[in-house]
Amino acid sequence: MAKVPPEEEHPVKAFGWAARDQSGHLSPFNFSRRETGDEDVRFKVLYCGICHSDLHSIKNDWGFSFYPLVPGHELVGEVTEVGSKVNKVKVGDKVGVGCMVGACHSCESCKNDLENYCPKMIFTYNSIYHDGTFNYGGYSDTMVANERYIVHFPENMPLDAGSPLLCAGITVYSPLKHFGLAQPGKHIGVVGLGGLGHVAVKFAKAFGAKVTVISTSPSKKDEALEHLGADSFLVSRDPDQIQAAMNTMDGIIDTVSAVHPILPLLGLLKSHGTLVMVGAPDKPLELPVFPLISGRKMVAGSSIGGMKETQEMIDFAAKHGITADIEVVSMDYVNTAMERLAKNDVRYRFVIDIGNTLAATKP
Repeated sequence: MAKVPPEEEHPVKAFGWAARDQSGHLSPFNFSRRETGDEDVRFKVLYCGICHSDLHSIKNDWGFSFYPLVPGHELVGEVTEVGSKVNKVKVGDKVGVGCMVGACHSCESCKNDLENYCPKMIFTYNSIYHDGTFNYGGYSDTMVANERYIVHFPENMPLDAGSPLLCAGITVYSPLKHFGLAQPGKHIGVVGLGGLGHVAVKFAKAFGAKVTVISTSPSKKDEALEHLGADSFLVSRDPDQIQAAMNTMDGIIDTVSAVHPILPLLGLLKSHGTLVMVGAPDKPLELPVFPLISGRKMVAGSSIGGMKETQEMIDFAAKHGITADIEVVSMDYVNTAMERLAKNDVRYRFVIDIGNTLAATKP
């Protein structure tokens, strides 16, 4: 039986930009979304952040991309329709969807509001939904999701600069909370000053921590200290600086996705300290065991957060004035943005102005 074309799969017409193959080139794409179910929320997409995982996905760097692929899991907009059983939001509210749109809702993780660790967690794009159809992401004009996966944006949270928090924000907020690093007076290290790192600095400072940025780039020192408010800055390749800071940090959030040595980072930790990996290097890292044993230190990992915690993070960010530092781009600039992202030429997150620029690209 012939496969149903994407624009005929569901009753609601949709338009976005998609990659057709692993060249990763994005271009206009007509598809469709499901009708609004009893527990669903539909919204007009106004902004969508560009995450590094979007770049990996469109180029099939991880080997499991399906095409055509509409990326985007930092999407925000205005509610246009709600199902009959929805009580979380109403038409006109500002909302967002992050990295996931489904899970089993019956496993231990789901019961503990940790849908992100459900073995059957469904990603916002490049995944198969409960009904067997393909999921398309936020580089599009409209979105529909179960209300459980809808994040309500407070009135004072700007949609453009708030959208990256749905991935970058929760990715650093969750481990700070879980590993006991969200307490005033803690000394937190942040490795890498990019899309994740710059937000980690802001959250850690809002929690009342002393923050040290650890980077290979001495040129980022002024940015870290003067613009983002970090307390100190370490060049990770300078052995004298590393030595001077040994055994001073309660925890370190490592946001770097390139292969890098972690021995110096373990040395920076106090006894019982935790190095949390949130970046995802494509090759295994070397793990020296002796410093773990001698200081009862821990290397841990963390991935986004559950929906309850994601809402908590957005509310906390709104209360403390935390947003991402962004460069807003038009839809037709997206391929150039991807090229620049691959070179780390962005400070610190691209956000696509879907609401004002997508329609103009429609053939």
